[in-house]
Amino acid sequence: MTRLFNEPAAFADEMIEGFVASHGRWVRRVSGGVARSTKSTADTVALVIGGGSGHYPAFAGLVGQGLAHGAAMGNLFASPSAQQVYSVAKAANNGAGVLLGYGNYAGDVLHFTQAQDKLRAEGIDCRSIAVTDDVSSAPLEERAKRRGIAGDLTVFKVAAAAAEAGYGMDRTVEIAERANDRTRSFGVAFTGCTLPGAENPLFTVPEGRMAVGMGIHGEPGIDETDIPTADELAELLVGKLLTEVPDGLSAQGARVVPILNGLGSVKYEELFVVYRRVAQLLAEAGLVAVDPQVGELVTSFDMAGTSLTLFWLDEELETLWNAPADAPAFRRGAVTAAALNVDELSAEAAETVAIPEATDESRTAAVRVLAALAAAKDVIDANVEELGRIDAIAGDGDHGIGMERGVRAAVEAATDAVERGAGAATTLHLAADAWADRAGGTSGALWGMALRAVGDAVGDSNAPDAGAVATGVTGAAAAIMGFGKAKVGDKTLVDVLVPFRDALSAGAGSGQSLTDAWGEAATVAQRAAEETANLLPLMGRARPHAEKSLGTPDAGAVSMALIVRAIHNTFAEAKAAATTTKENA
Repeated sequence: MTRLFNEPAAFADEMIEGFVASHGRWVRRVSGGVARSTKSTADTVALVIGGGSGHYPAFAGLVGQGLAHGAAMGNLFASPSAQQVYSVAKAANNGAGVLLGYGNYAGDVLHFTQAQDKLRAEGIDCRSIAVTDDVSSAPLEERAKRRGIAGDLTVFKVAAAAAEAGYGMDRTVEIAERANDRTRSFGVAFTGCTLPGAENPLFTVPEGRMAVGMGIHGEPGIDETDIPTADELAELLVGKLLTEVPDGLSAQGARVVPILNGLGSVKYEELFVVYRRVAQLLAEAGLVAVDPQVGELVTSFDMAGTSLTLFWLDEELETLWNAPADAPAFRRGAVTAAALNVDELSAEAAETVAIPEATDESRTAAVRVLAALAAAKDVIDANVEELGRIDAIAGDGDHGIGMERGVRAAVEAATDAVERGAGAATTLHLAADAWADRAGGTSGALWGMALRAVGDAVGDSNAPDAGAVATGVTGAAAAIMGFGKAKVGDKTLVDVLVPFRDALSAGAGSGQSLTDAWGEAATVAQRAAEETANLLPLMGRARPHAEKSLGTPDAGAVSMALIVRAIHNTFAEAKAAATTTKENA
């Protein structure tokens, strides 16, 4: 279990603060994560990596000369927001473009793609590489769906070395893609991991059993077996990976980098015992082991488990793998780097967003928006552990804490906006940006889109009515489904959002007040959330473990239903208060 923490929702931020304080020779704090504290060669490609926190040494431990130029650091097991990725990329850019590297998870793909689009719009050459090394997460014919685990290291290392050597963007991307094509990983676990503040691990493995086919976010394995001996485990790992020799290669005489990675609680001595047999098996297969790595490189908090990665080399990839590097968690060769000077280290002045003009009616509506967001915060705070429990059935268990971080940030931003005289649209827009930025993960991006779409529809001029709000919810549904590609039946929040949208639009179209139309739609949303228990997930991290979630509703669907009901309560309270005031007048 995770024993040392203060406020669970603040764990990631406090961890980053401590990491930077203890590793200032390599990194500095920038908005969204960390960047090198040393000078990089001008006019070279910058590699910016990232993902959720909880995987150290990935990702911040890989920032330094010869490795990454920056790391965007999301909340625990949740992707960094697009704004975080963008901010780190801007801080790391050396003038020749930015290559973004991340594991192939839905939230990371969404946020890094958003950041890439924003950087390109500013004239910065930006490309991406999504690592897909985990052989257990999808069959070979669907390699593009595979997730990234410990193979992140091989792809990031050679791409960074190429950039450091002065390769242009096209060649650096080609190197990263070639490394990804030649990297395979397979993992197992003996116990699950426990997030800070949680009473139970994200999943459990029966005593004497081993989960097979692990991810790095607490996802359950795809199979289960008795715990083998160390030699038997080595045979399982090597045997599985040798069924997938990359196209055009032969095991006989091939040179590979083997990485035996500890996931958090397996001791180094145990790993060495396993690697003893791994080395024997690789030699028996005719492979030449180059620079073996045994230790913790991509972890999952306190999970007791291990994974084996094989990186199949060619001459160029081997040269780049062996190139010097100096990062907090990965060092080789001799590296000389000059520290940034005081001016270069100075933080950029925080920009205060100007508040557009708004009518009195819209400012009054902004107060109601704030009340609605506060109600959303209260209901999420009350259900954060249950949302995490539901999410952990087949996912990674981070939904509750991600929603908590997002809605708290939204309330803070909305409070500031209302105090500064913002209208309803501006209040919603600022809350949307704060939610997406602080929550990270897929849910952060989607809720940010939802609030922004409603803000676009209500504007800063008029008092929002049922029709305007329904238009906003319709826009939110279109944006979310267009971006995330989920549809009704995929077991996501879309299964609640679409029927809620339809019911709200029908009520508004029939002349109902916003309070009445929203109330009926909230009832529909609750029923839809409950019905997701009968669905199998077809999107996101829960997809590989679909059968495990049958009988349990989707966490994102449940949180949406809770929020729309809580918002309706604020509408009803406001209506009752207005009626009382009118009667007393």
